[in-house]
Amino acid sequence: MRRFIQTGFGRRMAQVSLLVGAAILAVPQPGRALDDLAFDVVGGDKDLTKLLRQASLLAAQRAEDQTEADDMFTAARADYGRILAALYAEGYYSAVIRITIDGREAANIPPLDAPSSVRQVKVWIDPGPRFDFAQTAITPLAPRTVLPSGFATGEVARAGEVEAAVAASILQWRESSHAKARVAREDIVADHRNNTLSAVIGIDPGPALRFGTVTVKGAERMRVARVLKIAGLVEGEKFSQTELDRATNRLRRTGVFSSVTLTEGEKLQNGGLLPIEISITEQKTRRYSVGAELSSVDGVALTGSWIHRNLMGGAERLRIDGAVSNIGSGDSGVDYELGVSIERPATLTPDTTAGLIAKVGHLDEVDYDADYAEFGLTFTQYYSEQVTFRGGLSFEYVQGQDPTGKFRYRNLSLPLGVTWDRRDKATDAKKGFYIDATAKPFYGLGTTGSGMRLTADMRGYRSFSDNRFTVAARVQGGAILGSDLLETPRDDLFFSGGGGTVRGQPYRSLGVNIPDGSGGTYLIGGTEFVAASMELRARFGESWGGVAFVDAGYVGADGDNESHAGAGVGVRYETGFGPIRFDVAAPVSGKTGDGVQIYIGLGQAF
Repeated sequence: MRRFIQTGFGRRMAQVSLLVGAAILAVPQPGRALDDLAFDVVGGDKDLTKLLRQASLLAAQRAEDQTEADDMFTAARADYGRILAALYAEGYYSAVIRITIDGREAANIPPLDAPSSVRQVKVWIDPGPRFDFAQTAITPLAPRTVLPSGFATGEVARAGEVEAAVAASILQWRESSHAKARVAREDIVADHRNNTLSAVIGIDPGPALRFGTVTVKGAERMRVARVLKIAGLVEGEKFSQTELDRATNRLRRTGVFSSVTLTEGEKLQNGGLLPIEISITEQKTRRYSVGAELSSVDGVALTGSWIHRNLMGGAERLRIDGAVSNIGSGDSGVDYELGVSIERPATLTPDTTAGLIAKVGHLDEVDYDADYAEFGLTFTQYYSEQVTFRGGLSFEYVQGQDPTGKFRYRNLSLPLGVTWDRRDKATDAKKGFYIDATAKPFYGLGTTGSGMRLTADMRGYRSFSDNRFTVAARVQGGAILGSDLLETPRDDLFFSGGGGTVRGQPYRSLGVNIPDGSGGTYLIGGTEFVAASMELRARFGESWGGVAFVDAGYVGADGDNESHAGAGVGVRYETGFGPIRFDVAAPVSGKTGDGVQIYIGLGQAF
């Protein structure tokens, strides 16, 4: 038998252990895990039930496994208002909501008597009948006001329709120079006997105003005069919400500022002038970026840029770009390019950006190599946030050799272009469309031909099943008019094949075969080009997605033409600034196929 002798020190340690144990028991422990969350909507409307569950904080916390007692109690008390707002948004104004925690109504539990554990939560909702509008009126209305079609007698009385109608009427008054327009009267009455809602809103337009003194707050490196020039607000001009928004967008578009806020003054100046304060926060002036793409046939392509956002204190943007491509390609040598550009916003008008560009590079293609240089003056006109026009003047020089000998091209060109971008997100569009078209008349010097180069790039996107699936389509086209094939600069001709046109076919593998003078042929681009792509994109969870695609391309010149196609599948991983793309493709038709190819990049293929 063992004997234990408890010394004085041992007794003290035993006492300490008891005290510590008692203290641990006294500290509130996390509540037991939630066993059940019942969500019952009378009537069984699946769409309404789904909408109410989406509005429920209880359901959100259960999905995220945040089921501690305090969290569930707080969420339950908040859900009365959240669910009621969701019901109002769908036109239900006589609903009954009951939320019980282990049999007790959450609304009747005092906060100081919050449960220490939660095992079962029941949400019971009787939405009651749906209400229709019995009367709708907003007066007075500014000229050309268009109210939502749902804000009309006989339509479902959704609360959102009332809010949208009020917002539309206030906005149109602000467009008509009445910056201080406000809601002066709200008569919204629910008739529970007839299940109808009457909404009569009175608007006080206030006086017609003009832009007053514009001041700037927060400018450090930026010159105040340039901030005002870029904003483009002119004292004395009629106030409009559109002009105010455009001024904000002009300043943000420069890339100089991390935040831009335009605030209307509370007190009017003499003559009905409304003062405006521009508050800005400047970003760091320098930024650099790098990028990489990998193709199993085309090799590695590396890109990099260095930008100074505010070179001389007037939002002048200096940009240096470098690119090296076809590293490790089995079919051609390494191409490289170095470019320098400087752009200055608000040069002719607040919406006009002028620029100077210079670039040099080298092409080492399958059947020719060339050095090239370009110098030009550019102008970009921002017609709206979606539509942009481009124009300029450029001199291009190309010198190289092919199997027939040396060649040299020189021309002056007048490149023109327009972009119409209605995509919801450039790197991963779910809806909308994108159209870019260019026309470049060029005048050849020496043996270089004269003519015009036309291109078009059209893309469309349509999603369904809550954006889980997206159908994306793209059509590209190009043509050379007026200039003979061999008199046209090589980099203006068209090829097909590779990640930008037809995946599964080698890069620039489809062109036009030209006799080399010794019984053979060599490949150059064509004067006609069409390519089409179709993708079905699917989203799996928050980060992962997949895609299936098919591409086809056509190149021709002087009656000689060829086509090819490719298809494949890919994986996407969302990073927050665009999905990482991994595609595997193979040829399905044509004579240029060279086995399976792999493409890796950032952002969707188009």
